[in-house]
Amino acid sequence: MNAQRYVEAGRGTEMFNTVVRWLTARGLSLFGSRVLAVRGRSTGEWRTVPVNLLTHDGARYLVAPRGHTQWVRNLRAAGGAGELRLGRRTEAFVADELADADKPDVLRAYLRRWKFEVGVFFDGVDHTASDETLLAIAPGYPVFRLR
Repeated sequence: MNAQRYVEAGRGTEMFNTVVRWLTARGLSLFGSRVLAVRGRSTGEWRTVPVNLLTHDGARYLVAPRGHTQWVRNLRAAGGAGELRLGRRTEAFVADELADADKPDVLRAYLRRWKFEVGVFFDGVDHTASDETLLAIAPGYPVFRLR
């Protein structure tokens, strides 16, 4: 698995994201959705994208099912600083990126919760996968723990 894996959003994904972003911006969270806002690494302007906020074992995580996307690169460049938005509520956070060895349980929980939505980006891997399988794909799926 290429550590720099990136799956560009297709037309269907873009349309789905537009609807989710619109609903979430108006305060309606779909299965835990939030609008992630991160400063662009080149422009410094706010960039937004809908994300699925995962709560697992008392911690909150952001997982990038399409790989090393623009929001992932921006979050890294911003030192992990960003905002989660739901309607008019804005929550500032700082995130730490997980090492690949720490991802299997989080990836499993993420797939259990959102496989219906993001399974296409996991090439047949689901929440029943072995730790070895999840470790093998981990480099292609950035995961951030919020604090």
